[in-house]
Amino acid sequence: MELTGIILVVAFFVLLLLNVPISISIGVATLLAMVMSMDIAPATITIAQRMAGGLNSFALLAIPFFVLSGLIMGRGGIAKRLIECAMALIGALPGGLALVNVVSCMLFGAISGSAVATTSAIGSFMLPEMKKAGYEPNFSAAVTAAASTTGMLIPPSNILIVYAIASGGVSIAALFMAGYIPGIMVGLALMLVCFIYAKMKGYPLSPRLPIKVVVEKTIAALPSLFLIFLVIGGIVGGVFTATEAGAIAVVYSLLLAVVFYKEVDAKALPDIFLKAAETTAIVMLLIAASTAMSWLLSFENIPQTLSNAMLSISDNPLLILLLINLLLIVVGAFLDMTPAVLIFTPIFLPVALELGMSELQFGIMLVLNLSIGLCSPPVGAVLFITCAIAKTKLENIIRPLIPLYVAMFVVLMLVTYVAWFSEALPRALGF
Repeated sequence: MELTGIILVVAFFVLLLLNVPISISIGVATLLAMVMSMDIAPATITIAQRMAGGLNSFALLAIPFFVLSGLIMGRGGIAKRLIECAMALIGALPGGLALVNVVSCMLFGAISGSAVATTSAIGSFMLPEMKKAGYEPNFSAAVTAAASTTGMLIPPSNILIVYAIASGGVSIAALFMAGYIPGIMVGLALMLVCFIYAKMKGYPLSPRLPIKVVVEKTIAALPSLFLIFLVIGGIVGGVFTATEAGAIAVVYSLLLAVVFYKEVDAKALPDIFLKAAETTAIVMLLIAASTAMSWLLSFENIPQTLSNAMLSISDNPLLILLLINLLLIVVGAFLDMTPAVLIFTPIFLPVALELGMSELQFGIMLVLNLSIGLCSPPVGAVLFITCAIAKTKLENIIRPLIPLYVAMFVVLMLVTYVAWFSEALPRALGF
């Protein structure tokens, strides 16, 4: 078992250093480790079976639907209307444009379910506007990178669906409800940092808009915001499943972008569908390869061994949970969220349950932790997109990111040690 684990870890990181795609790295590392336990032929067959079995889940059908609806919304003028609504409501406050950036990322992230899509859609509009208003480009980029991750917690969220599968069947609807309070808390914490930073720097205030304009901008954004209530309301009310909600989101976003807003031409749809297929294929390959690796870990009893080792370190649950968080922060800085959830859920979930956490609380803690990794070097995907839009270098935005990291970490600690934040809403709704 020890040799298998060593080979698995070493092969995986060597392949990553060689710039091999992460899904291929996971698959090849799993095969090399499995050869230590069986011959090459049965090892190959076993991996193929486990990869196919990992995709044999009805709940996973929700992912391509939400990916497609997110892409349609990204091109359908929805981001622009959400930004204008946020600008009208809070743009005149100190640090108004930074606050608008955070709120817009929260709203669009909740609708699209993608941090990368949120970074592209909101960042391409907000970063030039903040630069024109006198905000430091590096600070603006840091705010966008951090805020774009809030959509990982605020449903509908693809990564929460992945966790539901990895954990062995946690209710997706309950997870969606559990993500609301922590997701909003992260957004509010980031807004507090932006407010304080803007007061210290003396950034100019935006003019206060007339009430008539505020009402007009809010009404214009309501059709976009209604998607959240449509999807989540239907799931919570038991009208349809998360997968069916994804299909409904696609139909609604098509009607919104093509018919209502008329921002997407019918000729552009094939390109959107192709991009959705490419993104879905990448995600599904990651899930398949990670499922095979998770099976190997279980086959070799590695999760149980690691769980026992962690529980033997100390009998203080506060210390063990802090250690888990620190390990996950390091993991999140190097590994994509989907494989990280699939690989580390079976390792750390038993420890969390032993310490008295619920599956819901651990899931939200895990996703929030890995969301911090999305905007952390060296691999954080949203960092590179934000830097490209802001036309700055990665090292330049690390310093303004630090207070935002601190704010996110404080919320992470609250979610880790206070179950109420994750469980209050699901319990109130009867999950």
